[in-house]
Amino acid sequence: MATASKKKTVKKATSSKIKKTGFDLKEFESHLSPAQKVEAWGMNHFSNSKVFLPTSIQDFKDLFSYARDTNTKVAFRGGGCSYGDAATNEQGIVVDIRNFNKILSFDPKTGILVAESGVTIKQLWEFGIERGFWPPVVSGTMFPTLGGALSMNIHGKNNFAVGPIGDHIQEFTFLSPDGKESVCSPKKNSDLFYSAISGFGMLGAFLTVTIKLKKIYSGKMKVWPVNTANLQEMYDYFEREYKQSDYLVGWVDGFASGKGLGRGQIHKAVHLKAGEDPGFPENCKLENQILPSTFLGIIPKSWMWLFMYPFSNKFGMRFVNFGKWISGFLNNNKPYEQGHAEYAFLLDYVPNWKFMYKPGAMIQYQSFIPKENAVKGFEEILSLCQKRGIVNWLGVFKKHRPDKFLLTHAVDGYSMAMDFPLTKGNKTKLWELAKEMDEIVVKNGGRFYFAKDSTLRPEVYRRSMPKQNLEKFKTMKKKLDPKNLLESDLFRRVWGK
Repeated sequence: MATASKKKTVKKATSSKIKKTGFDLKEFESHLSPAQKVEAWGMNHFSNSKVFLPTSIQDFKDLFSYARDTNTKVAFRGGGCSYGDAATNEQGIVVDIRNFNKILSFDPKTGILVAESGVTIKQLWEFGIERGFWPPVVSGTMFPTLGGALSMNIHGKNNFAVGPIGDHIQEFTFLSPDGKESVCSPKKNSDLFYSAISGFGMLGAFLTVTIKLKKIYSGKMKVWPVNTANLQEMYDYFEREYKQSDYLVGWVDGFASGKGLGRGQIHKAVHLKAGEDPGFPENCKLENQILPSTFLGIIPKSWMWLFMYPFSNKFGMRFVNFGKWISGFLNNNKPYEQGHAEYAFLLDYVPNWKFMYKPGAMIQYQSFIPKENAVKGFEEILSLCQKRGIVNWLGVFKKHRPDKFLLTHAVDGYSMAMDFPLTKGNKTKLWELAKEMDEIVVKNGGRFYFAKDSTLRPEVYRRSMPKQNLEKFKTMKKKLDPKNLLESDLFRRVWGK
């Protein structure tokens, strides 16, 4: 993206001064930034694109007028947190919605909040925490926008219990490329509601979003760390404990083999009930929740990736993974209390941690496999990675439930998210490995997640999804975007024409 000084200039230029009486093509073009590098979060892909930063609904309408008049391709970008090419657009404009970011209303009795689609999860939790509320679903980072979160239908460590974020949306207003504005809910324009959420930004623009926040009675949760000897043991714990848990997440050591294949550590968390926390509501104050900016009160956390850098190789990461597993026995199954942000946003605990992959980049491969095939499927994937000599540096295991959204990635089962280093020397081998992993996922009835994907091919995606879902999405796309104005690099790679 642009430097801070450039973004300031662009923001000023897009402050809704476009004429409201008749559309002026040249005037709109003056509000576009010069072509600039727009990079995927994983640093593995970028596009050279003009960027538009809307700040009002009228700006979105003018954007689509311009796109229709000039046949310009448009892609939306929220917090820029997608690992691959979901928010890049080599053939047109990238619409960065982060300045369309006002919280419009909140009902403290019901927890119902209305916000513009550029509002981030960070804004939501910081707004809600002192009022005794928390977002119902959050990702591992707090920087996605509501629009981006709905487009990908993000899930959290509580997906098995509460579903994805789409299940907590009361309604949204939506603008399709033909210029039509709609109000959508599970009962009103329900086809569009269940298609736009999960539609990876290819059906239109989310304008305002109404979401119901979760009532909380403590600034902390009770957390149990549990070491597991292998993937089967981790799976068994999830199946045994999920009904008594609010959150469950497992870290997996990708280097372990033999009887220890898939070993790791689970963190189970449970909300405290009303009256259980003597520190409430004091510990809900924002200053008691925000993640510390320094390590040991001295070292800026933005520098911490430099200390990790010497370990950013397969030998170093084997040591780190083994050390993490061994250290887990020190507090194994000993509960402690932890703040909501500390537990939820592990990816933000060390800012810029992805820089440890430089001068290369990274990809994340996340797949979802039904529970009856999950252990054998993921064991086969872990063994394959070791056999091919490309072991993932970080693995995360989660439990999921199905949902009603059209292009849902969720299944009644489990997911494994795997971070791989990407270098000039290993790209061909890594993409070949992804192809082999794809076949394991598909033969076990699995699915994939666009927010994380960098390698998926059209034929594999088609095989992983119900045919009727794909046909319905094509119909919706043709109806709402007949000129195919909405196209991201991911759309062209995976969906094609």
